[in-house]
Parts: sequence; structure tokens; C-alpha cells
Amino acid sequence: MAASAPSSQPEPGPSPSDPSRPAAGPDIVVVMGVSGSGKTTLAQGIAEAMHWEFAEGDTFHSEANVAKMRDGHALTDEDRWPWLESIGSWISAREKAGESATVTCSALRRAYRDLLRRDRPHVRFLHVTAPETLIQDRMEHRPGHYMPPSLLPSQLATLEPLGHDEPGTVITNEGTRAEVLDRALEALGLRKDPRA
Repeated sequence: MAASAPSSQPEPGPSPSDPSRPAAGPDIVVVMGVSGSGKTTLAQGIAEAMHWEFAEGDTFHSEANVAKMRDGHALTDEDRWPWLESIGSWISAREKAGESATVTCSALRRAYRDLLRRDRPHVRFLHVTAPETLIQDRMEHRPGHYMPPSLLPSQLATLEPLGHDEPGTVITNEGTRAEVLDRALEALGLRKDPRA
């Protein structure tokens, strides 16, 4: 049985069709989706376009988690909670500093996203999707990554789409890198920083 999420649920936010940024303060966009969906490239692109901070969620994993995934074993909730807490702490530091940022995180389940939002009012999500065949191909041809393609089915089975009370939006990662970035910025209601 999966472990229950840590207590304290966030207040309901805007629906996925209303991705408007927080009214005041920093903007924290969690770029979410299964492994191989293109989260890192897109999150880096948003950070560069907006002159924001960026963090790669995979770097917050423990060595034990990385080893487990490299060996082809899916993570459990018990494996994921400390990882999510670490990402949450990074987000809290950005909020405290008044810095807008993007961070990648699979955030597959509602409970994981609730943890990331807890006491962090400026968090919203950008769910990146792509056809399973395209994701599979990307996973098979990206060098040096520990996540094997064999874990894609378990990620897809775990994925829970954004709820209507979660702040965020969904885009498809199809087309050129520039096209996907423009699609993401438009969906988030963002305009490129003229310095970018």
C-alpha cells in the first residue's frame, strides 16, 4: 500500500484552464510530466526567456534513488517524499528571496503536487505531454541518463492529470524547441524578458 501524503492540504487554486500567474510576488512554475517528456529543455528555455532561476529536479534525488532507478526499479512513495521535500525547500527559498523560478519535477500524483504547494502560494504547474512513442524514442536515445525506458509504463500508470482545483495548464511537446517554448509562454501568460 502506498504511503499517505504528509498532512496539510493546500487551498484550492485556479483550474488548469486558468493558469494566470500569482497576483503578487514571485512566480514559481513546476514543469511536470513523465520522464522523457522534455521537461528540462522546456524549463531551461522558460528560465532563459524570463531571466528566472532554474533547478533540475533530478539533482535532488538521493544516491539510493538514482541507483534504484538505474537498476530498473520504480520508486515508491517512501522513496519520493524526501526528494519532494528537498524540491519544496528550494522553492521556499526562492519565494522567500522574491525570485521567480522554474523547476522540473515529474509530480506524477496529486499528493506529490499538494506537497509542493503546501505553504507555497506562488507555485503553479506546467504539465508537458507527448505521444508515448515519442517519449519512448527520446528515452532510448538520450545519453548518460539513469532512467531506463523500461520505467516509462510505470510512470504513465502513476500519472494523475492536473485537477480542476490545481493551478496550472497542459501543453504538448511537439514541434521545434522554439515552437514548444512559445506555446508554453503563451499558456502561462508570460512574455519574454527583452534582455533574453
